[in-house]
Amino acid sequence: MQPPPLSSEQRAAASAKAVANRRRRAQIKEQLRSGHLTWHELLALAHVDEVVAALRVQDALLCLPGVGPQRLGRFMRHANISPTRRIRGLGPNQIATLSQVLAR
Repeated sequence: MQPPPLSSEQRAAASAKAVANRRRRAQIKEQLRSGHLTWHELLALAHVDEVVAALRVQDALLCLPGVGPQRLGRFMRHANISPTRRIRGLGPNQIATLSQVLAR
């Protein structure tokens, strides 16, 4: 099944929205890297910002200071989180487990 045909205006609007979303995700990741945004603030922001909610958990955790590929793998296994899971898809137990291991 093919997607519906889009007019050139609709394509341009979709492209502009995609660019804005990519820039927003990059901005969030940079704030995480610099320490201006914490894990708990990110979770709160995900409730009101769909772009943040669609961010992959793995990508967000890798941006946190002190979390590299080794620690990330341990965190994800410990909380039983799939590598493709997005922030909006985290369950309460997974959030609690991640918050607990990140607090150490």
